Amino acid sequence: MAPESPSSSSASSSSSSGGEGAGVMQRMVAENPVVVVGRRGCCMCYVARRLLLGLGVNPAVCEFEETAAEADRVVDVEVPGGDLRRPMTLPAVFVGGRLLGGLDRLVAVHITGELVPILKEAGALWL
Repeated sequence: MAPESPSSSSASSSSSSGGEGAGVMQRMVAENPVVVVGRRGCCMCYVARRLLLGLGVNPAVCEFEETAAEADRVVDVEVPGGDLRRPMTLPAVFVGGRLLGGLDRLVAVHITGELVPILKEAGALWL
């Protein structure tokens, strides 16, 4: 599996096999302050990315194919920073190597004013 060339100025990766995809995702989460994981072409992934870009954060994006088998593997990957396997909803937003949550959680912490401090702590913002 070869990562795609970065689109605009963000790191981007796509996967065609679940085993490799989980490893790529975990590596991206470890190497980047903010990562958005989702299915290719997902409108909610686009919204999460646009919200972060609007705040001045350039998230890495890890996209997976739409096939049912692929989606099942991605949703059941081990969440970095956690000791248990648990289902992961997509899109999933990782900040500072930890799972923040899905789009609903991202919007909720943004509305309450908690998102910017979380992003600063992770090193994604230098305001």
